Amino acid sequence: MQTLTHAPVLARFGYAVSDPTRARILLALADAPAYPSDLADSLAVSRQSMSNHLTCLRGCGLVVAVPHGRRTRYELADSRLGHAIRDLIGVVLAVDPACCAPDGTCLA
Repeated sequence: MQTLTHAPVLARFGYAVSDPTRARILLALADAPAYPSDLADSLAVSRQSMSNHLTCLRGCGLVVAVPHGRRTRYELADSRLGHAIRDLIGVVLAVDPACCAPDGTCLA
């Protein structure tokens, strides 16, 4: 296992939240650990899609899979991620529409 700090952590986090579904998964897991099937149902995505996104988030080091009986529960890899996510969603941005599309894509 590789341990990352500083800029590589931000880069992986940025990659993870660049996809709206992965961002919604992280928001859900910031509230509480969850099972993939429950996440898929609550976020209205297929279980296969959920599996792919959780694999990505696990590979980025943001979530961990915890065996729980015959099932696997997912939770944030570090409790500080939950605090960071909650802090980030409270940020107010002054967006220049000439530079960024409504979905956050940079036009410049």
